[in-house]
Amino acid sequence: MERELSTENVIEMKGIVKRFPGVLANDQVDFTLRKGEIHALLGENGAGKSTLMNILAGMYRQEEGNIWFHGKPVDFHSPKDAINAGIGMVHQHFMLVPSQSVTENILLGLDFPRFRMNLTKYDKAIAKMSDQFGLHVDPTAKIWQLSVGEQQRVEILKMLYRGVEVLIMDEPTAVLAPTEIKELFITLRKMTKDGKSIIFISHKLQEVMEISDRVTVLRKGKVTSTGIEVKNSSRQELAKLMVGREVLFKIEKHERIPGDVVLDVQKIIADNDKGFRALNGINLNVRQGEIVGVAGVAGNGQAELAEVITGLRKVIQGKIVVNQQDMTNQSVLKGIKQGISHVPADRTHVGSAPNLSITDNIIMKNYRQPPIGKGMMINMSAANKYAGNLKDVYDISVPTLETSVRLLSGGNLQRVILAREISSEPQLMIAVQPTRGLDVGAIEGVHRLLLEQREAGAAILLISEELEELFSLSDRIYVIYEGELMGEQTEFNLDEIGLMMTGTRAEDIGVQGEVQHG
Repeated sequence: MERELSTENVIEMKGIVKRFPGVLANDQVDFTLRKGEIHALLGENGAGKSTLMNILAGMYRQEEGNIWFHGKPVDFHSPKDAINAGIGMVHQHFMLVPSQSVTENILLGLDFPRFRMNLTKYDKAIAKMSDQFGLHVDPTAKIWQLSVGEQQRVEILKMLYRGVEVLIMDEPTAVLAPTEIKELFITLRKMTKDGKSIIFISHKLQEVMEISDRVTVLRKGKVTSTGIEVKNSSRQELAKLMVGREVLFKIEKHERIPGDVVLDVQKIIADNDKGFRALNGINLNVRQGEIVGVAGVAGNGQAELAEVITGLRKVIQGKIVVNQQDMTNQSVLKGIKQGISHVPADRTHVGSAPNLSITDNIIMKNYRQPPIGKGMMINMSAANKYAGNLKDVYDISVPTLETSVRLLSGGNLQRVILAREISSEPQLMIAVQPTRGLDVGAIEGVHRLLLEQREAGAAILLISEELEELFSLSDRIYVIYEGELMGEQTEFNLDEIGLMMTGTRAEDIGVQGEVQHG
């Protein structure tokens, strides 16, 4: 049943302007939020969404423009001012103290209780609130004991306990499994029925269409459309408003028969940076001309898996074979010579040298080879010619090749990395979160490049937290949970993969996607 929307404006932002050095982040932005609605704020990377909401939440102050809350002008000097007024923000990166309990985290920063705390009393109050909104979490549990989804509930409870009427959620589904996303959406609907209003910042159009009532779209700091009712719009229309052109969401993928096994990972065991077990007996393979996806909630061993294959992390036990050559614990350079390319999740610190130029970053894998490598010297004329060709082929938008890559947008930096990795004509590509933080137009471009490599016969291991991306590009999908593979799918079932992402093995899932109990 379609719900009737209120016409009462809770928030009105008019003519908001915010500048940073060299950047006009918000340019005369108008935004309104109605009582009891979920209003999505859409826009490509760097469009000004988070800046606008950080102004509303008291973290930044606008240079021009005004804000009204319930018809009265407000001027926030800090997040505390905004929270006291009734506006709170749940950030993408949670702000919790791991060693403290749920209740202690919720009470942290409040004026009362000041000196003595009856935790049992507050545990009961928070348990009652969590039941009211469907935010089920044990008030006595320590934060480090909770899943990512449960930690997010604690952040929401922190705001509700402070009595906020307006909740701003910044990319709230980025670290959640499908089942947790469903639970979050149920919670958000309960909150709006209780009279709360929610601003939902996201780049995931499918989720925006599912959860929001109205949408405001930003592009390059300006509003391209304000307050569109979702029921009167489409994903294609919203994408065009975001990037200024038509976007293909599903690029045609041709059927092809995979060739020989290129990557064979055999019973790999490895630890993370803290010395805890990150991978525990992983077996997987990737063949020529296929894309194999790895699905999982962030932090379940995906980063470590990419690192052991590319030589960035040591293996304790097991074997990694690439084109029938044992590459276990071999150097990154040996991996490059063996035809391994790597598109890392961290573009800035791992994928690039931020202070070096575009040319320097593009030639990093082949500066030893002629015509660029000339004995102990680099032929800069040849290097610039090579980089210039790739700049044109990969549509890298920069003023000059001497530009430092730290000055590039996320999409352009990703194109530099892809240009370098793909131009080496890899036999095996490890792509980790290749479209994270990119707008829908840039995502389309990255997907095209990956499918072109598949057509060229490369074996691609695609590690992503975006299930839509995995379903669109992959020929097979493995699901990883706490360093172990829960199963493999060739006929993709969202419910089953969601269960596997939260720890249910494939063999324990019944025909209808239900967990079988012995």
